[in-house]
Amino acid sequence: MIDRGADWLHLPKSLRPDAIVLTHAHADHAYGLASGADCPVLATAETLALLARFPVADGRPITPRKPFFLGAVRFEAISVEHSVRAPAVGYRVSAAARSFFYVPDVAAIPERRRALHGAGLYIGDGATMVRSMVRRQGSRLIGHAPIRSQLVWCAAEGVRRAIFTHCGTGIVGGDGRKINSLLRRLARDRGIDARLAHDGLRISLDA
Repeated sequence: MIDRGADWLHLPKSLRPDAIVLTHAHADHAYGLASGADCPVLATAETLALLARFPVADGRPITPRKPFFLGAVRFEAISVEHSVRAPAVGYRVSAAARSFFYVPDVAAIPERRRALHGAGLYIGDGATMVRSMVRRQGSRLIGHAPIRSQLVWCAAEGVRRAIFTHCGTGIVGGDGRKINSLLRRLARDRGIDARLAHDGLRISLDA
């Protein structure tokens, strides 16, 4: 499982992952660990430190750009810009010859080529379609890049499929037909097959 937000505290416990991998320590990505975890939790040392008050028995630090394996699946954390207080990473996830890049909250990807080039799928930040929520804090960018910008990143690196999840209120509560029509138009202009995933996401690397 990648990320376990606070909403997991109120959901059935029937899903028991072999491991939980975290992108960052914001509540909607990590506070589902407030009641602990009965599996290893992998995250950067900074993220684990921010969650130290939670009863996580087996926290395992990972290092950006240093790949690790969970079974036969290879993960590589790549630092992204999103928050100063809760530094974030995205994950390049690979098995055999297939890979995707997952980054649910992102303002910018400094190592964009390393993250995206050759990936078959980009799973990105659905906070907003065209309105930028990126701002500058000192020398850092924080917030959320719009889907339109992320499609530009994908096109530049040859990624032809994209899914946008962790969607913002304007997308979830908006007119579905208009929103999907806009997404298709933005994606088609860049040669990308794109869709939205509002309610969680499961990806098979065999598909």
